[in-house]
Amino acid sequence: MPSEREKMLRGELYRADDADLVAARAKARELCYRLHHEQRGDVQSRQRILVELLGAGGATATIEPPFQCDYGRNIHLGENVYFNFNCVVLDVCRVTIGDHTLIGPSVQIYTATHPLQAKLRREQEFGKPITIGSDVWIGGGAILCPGVTVGDRTVIGAGSVVTKDLPPDVFAAGNPCRVIREID
Repeated sequence: MPSEREKMLRGELYRADDADLVAARAKARELCYRLHHEQRGDVQSRQRILVELLGAGGATATIEPPFQCDYGRNIHLGENVYFNFNCVVLDVCRVTIGDHTLIGPSVQIYTATHPLQAKLRREQEFGKPITIGSDVWIGGGAILCPGVTVGDRTVIGAGSVVTKDLPPDVFAAGNPCRVIREID
């Protein structure tokens, strides 16, 4: 019988009130709290916290607090990823972000979603992974919905709501987000 964590990571319905998952979320909140309160000049301490919090990429990432996530361990970053202030990542499934990607302030990345049926929604939830390529720039206040993929070198305009995959080398914006033009 698979654990609730295994079901969660596979994108299947799972119970979020499982003791193992509750403890993992508490650990992530503790690490985010430490990140927020670490002395600004102590870059090495901040990097150690990120290495402990994230699944990969914490050694070269820059994450400006406040930053919130569900688990942290499901966030896998490439080299030199930058998160501006006030970002939220609901990482019930894997979030993969490529090298040199810039995440603007107040960007929200949601892998978590819920069943449409109210009775089922009261007891279980599920997620869909998100993949963001390398050299992507996501403008402030954008929201990435569960299951989307963003191609390399794409730029997403501020305030956009990304509900569908975006190809590489485009500028996309709006609600819902759509391709505006190709980037040379």
